[in-house]
Amino acid sequence: MSIVQALKPRLNSAFKQLMSVHWWMSWAYLVLFVTGTFMSQLDRSVSYRGSMYDFHKSIAVLSMALLTWRIFLLLQVWWKKYTKRSPKFTPAWFKTFALHMGLYVFMWTVPITGFLLSNSSRPNNVKFFGIVLPDLFPQNSAMVEVGRSAHFWLSYTFLAFVVLHTSAQWKVVRANWRRLNNFLKSRLKTA
Repeated sequence: MSIVQALKPRLNSAFKQLMSVHWWMSWAYLVLFVTGTFMSQLDRSVSYRGSMYDFHKSIAVLSMALLTWRIFLLLQVWWKKYTKRSPKFTPAWFKTFALHMGLYVFMWTVPITGFLLSNSSRPNNVKFFGIVLPDLFPQNSAMVEVGRSAHFWLSYTFLAFVVLHTSAQWKVVRANWRRLNNFLKSRLKTA
C-alpha cells in the first residue's frame, strides 16, 4: 500500500458520510427557509397554498430523519476521534462547539415548533409526501399562537446561526463555489 492510499480516507468513512448528510441537510433547510417565507405571505385564497404547506412539512420531516442519521454519524466520528486523543479545550474549540451545539438545537427545535403549530390547529395535519403522520401534540387552539410565534422567531434565529456558521467556514464555502463554477463551465463547454 502506498503512502497516498494510506492517507486517503475511505469512501465509506463516517466523516465522509457526515459531510454528505451535512450538504443534503443544507439544501433541505434552504428549501424550508425559502418555502416558509414565501408561503407565510400567501393569501388563504391561493389555490396551491395547502400543497405548499404540505411540501414544506414533508421537507421538515425529511430534515428530522436526516438529523437523526447525522447525529448517529457524528457520534461515530467523535468516538473514533476522541478515543485516540482528548480534544484541546481552547477558546476556539469552545466557540466552535457552542456554535455547532446551537445549530443542532435549532435543527431540532424549529421543526418541533412547526409540528406544535400544525398539530395544535388541526389533528393529522402533518404529512410526509402524502402519508399522514401521527400527531406529536394534541389539538389546542390556545397553543396555535405560541407555536406560530416560536416557529417564526426560532427560524430566524436559526438562520442567523447558519450565517455565523457560513462566515466561520468561509474558506470552505469559497472553495465549493469555485468547484461548482468550474464544473458548470466544463459542462457548458461540452454542450
